[in-house]
Amino acid sequence: MRRKASLILLALAVFCAALSPLLRWYAFPRLAKIPAHQYQEMVLEAKDATLLDYGTMKARKVSKVTIVQTLKGDVEASERIERSAGKDVVVWDGLSYVVGPDGKMVSKIPERYIFDAHTQEPVHATGEMVDGDPVRREGIEFKWPFLTEKRDYEYFDAQTRTSAPIHYKGTQDFRGVEVHYFEQTIPWTKVRFPKTMPVEGITPESVAETGTTRWYTTVRKFWVEPLTGAPVYGEEIHKEELRGGTLLGDRDKVTAFAGHVKMREDYIDHTVALVKSNRTLVLLMTSYLPWGLVTLGVLLLTLSLYLEARGRRPGDPDPARHTEPEPVTA
Repeated sequence: MRRKASLILLALAVFCAALSPLLRWYAFPRLAKIPAHQYQEMVLEAKDATLLDYGTMKARKVSKVTIVQTLKGDVEASERIERSAGKDVVVWDGLSYVVGPDGKMVSKIPERYIFDAHTQEPVHATGEMVDGDPVRREGIEFKWPFLTEKRDYEYFDAQTRTSAPIHYKGTQDFRGVEVHYFEQTIPWTKVRFPKTMPVEGITPESVAETGTTRWYTTVRKFWVEPLTGAPVYGEEIHKEELRGGTLLGDRDKVTAFAGHVKMREDYIDHTVALVKSNRTLVLLMTSYLPWGLVTLGVLLLTLSLYLEARGRRPGDPDPARHTEPEPVTA
């Protein structure tokens, strides 16, 4: 009976030992993915910013500029692209909507971002665009990969429509969460005017006819929780200028926007709480369950060997036999 129990325990120990790496290296990469229907909203602010008044074409100080960023999953488009791509795909329709202190629109730039649900690598398909212009992204945008590494990544910049390295700068603690800090600098670059301008009657084409061009630079900062690959906080030191042309009169350039853009406090709290919750799920698949199975396997193996050893131990000696003395014959 002991031998049968030890064999069962040995089989269970082998099963746990085999399941542990399968769970970590096979199941997790296939189960961890961004849901196609995800919706998220983020509000950022630039206080004491500089903003161009298109009525007077002069830059002025304002108390606050607000940027509302939304990402909405298009499930129908995801399923359609998946059939041809042969893998799980997420389609995000994004919108960056900027308003001044008076609540009036400064700019709005829509995007369509198509990427692999598991790796976050871009998937090139019809519809990939920024502000209506077709693009071909390289690198990541918005979301880092699961299990983000301590290295540089290629990050797509929507203003320039190009990708550039975003550099790993170290690991920090952000409100009780260990994060990787990344930073990207985009030097002054000539960029396109938004297709939706803040003043009625002014279009990118009419501005281009004056010879005036738009230039942009930014320092982009992200604090990323490495297990989920989700940014818990972000900032940008953002500057835009209009240069040359008859639109500016005798001036060489004028500031269109300058400000230190930061995530609003209530959205920081919400994001940190959400990331902490998702982090626990990732830890369950990458650490808690695999190591728990290894520990359980070792315990089962130890118990199996113990029962086997007891089964093989020699038994106690047979009791001595007492016989009656036989009579002596002459």
